[in-house]
Amino acid sequence: MASAAEEQQQQGFRPLDETSLVAYIKATPSLSQRLGGRLDALTIREVGDGNLNFVYIVLSDAGSVVVKQALPYIRCVGDSWPMTRERAYFEASALQKHRSLCPDHVPEVYHFDRAMSLIGMRYIEPPHIILRKGLIAGVEYPLLAEHMADYMAKTLFFTSLLYNSTTDHKKGVAQYCDNVEMCRLTEQVVFSDPYMLAKYNRCTSPFLDNDAAAVREDAELKLEIAELKSMFIERAQALLHGDLHTGSIMVTPDSTQVIDPEFAFYGPMGYDIGAFLGNLILAYFSQDGHSDQANDRKAYKEWILKTVEDSWNLFHKKFVELWSTHKDGNGEAYLPPIYNSPELLSLAQKKYMTSLFHDSLGFGAAKMIRRIVGIAHVEDFESIEDSSKRASCERRALNCAKAILKGRRQFESIEQVIVHVQTFVRD
Repeated sequence: MASAAEEQQQQGFRPLDETSLVAYIKATPSLSQRLGGRLDALTIREVGDGNLNFVYIVLSDAGSVVVKQALPYIRCVGDSWPMTRERAYFEASALQKHRSLCPDHVPEVYHFDRAMSLIGMRYIEPPHIILRKGLIAGVEYPLLAEHMADYMAKTLFFTSLLYNSTTDHKKGVAQYCDNVEMCRLTEQVVFSDPYMLAKYNRCTSPFLDNDAAAVREDAELKLEIAELKSMFIERAQALLHGDLHTGSIMVTPDSTQVIDPEFAFYGPMGYDIGAFLGNLILAYFSQDGHSDQANDRKAYKEWILKTVEDSWNLFHKKFVELWSTHKDGNGEAYLPPIYNSPELLSLAQKKYMTSLFHDSLGFGAAKMIRRIVGIAHVEDFESIEDSSKRASCERRALNCAKAILKGRRQFESIEQVIVHVQTFVRD
């Protein structure tokens, strides 16, 4: 019987290192041309600090590319946790689709090699940094809410039945159905593991041991997470990024680029929106762990909450404007002969957006909870060296998220959510 490595080679796959990557680039015109053909003195840096892939920045004196290769296992765990390489196909496809809808905020794909599970794309150059790192450093991004609202409104609206015919929508759903392994990973780490004793769960022990146990024993919380899990699995509402946290966004004060959609699938819109808003709220709760005598971070915490507020309100505005603009198009969810008056369409939009708001709050809260008592934590908290201080920040975030998850339908506006978040003060 062939070994796993032999099977991969038979399929045309081989993991690249810095040496073999140079040979690959030389044999690939779509990449070598981006480097100006100047391939004798390349600078190559492996920067894959995520959980899944190798990521290489390749620089010449005439150009640059990023090369990303999916491995057949979860990198942060090892080959004991196998993972499909096909996720690279879905990532490349989603990048190309989302860039066609929102070119200002999605990097260009130059090359995709399905057999090698390899994507060549634009190098998002300095001073761009990962948003999460900017939030830890206390940097304000004045256009972040505007840019992310634009990205979410366009990518979600234009891949939904509000814009597309049922036939076209089903074709899109069918294309991404095979990304099932990545969806199952999300089902496990977001909607299942935090609510039971699971092998890879962890928390800031011993400080949060009782808090993690309380999550596993909270019957009301379990009923609510079951509803969200069902929606995640069953509701093919739009083509999602699927992992839209602050580590999947690169920023400068005037640029925002969304990367890493390898979890892309057709799912509930609120999952993407909630991921972004929930991670901003995690950043908010982490700030007390990063404050010092020189900067108490109070003003920065206010900026984060204002960004949460603006992100939802701007998204709401842009999304409804797109809907109203295209109400007489091919979309089959709300047919013009039925919704045949401005008043009726407005009522339909209001009901739709209220439901989407509550979905977003629920999914955002679920994403917060898993980052505190599940397998994969966030640098916002992990970079707080004092374990007791870190646990205090995490506990407030956890309690806030549990309350939002259970009471999400009671909120009528994002402003009410902000007031709620601010009630969770220091221990």
